[in-house]
Amino acid sequence: MYKVGSQAYQQVNLETCVSQASPHQLIVLLFDGALNAMRLADLYIQKGNIAGKGKAISKAINIIDNGLKSCLDLEQGGEIAENLDNLYRYINQQLVLANLHNDQDKLHLCFDLLNNIAESWREIA
Repeated sequence: MYKVGSQAYQQVNLETCVSQASPHQLIVLLFDGALNAMRLADLYIQKGNIAGKGKAISKAINIIDNGLKSCLDLEQGGEIAENLDNLYRYINQQLVLANLHNDQDKLHLCFDLLNNIAESWREIA
């Protein structure tokens, strides 16, 4: 019963954050979501929870593909947008491999790469 209430509260809190966020803050939320999903996947690998790991990695890939990559303007963004597109593609490929092989090293690499970009993005504000 408490879990359902907690999940409902989290959903309302997330919806409030998203509806009140600037475009810059929305990107930060996407980074945070992907990074949190990777942290969760790491914990699931440690605990041997294969289904949870797969779901968490899929969530990270989805956020990167349908959130972060889709925000890139490859026509106007020039070399920076192209480099980010390539980096996001690389991170997703490594996440797939981490999922297939329960490879925490690849997962940590992906986390570090994405976190570096996220930290830079946060500093822009």
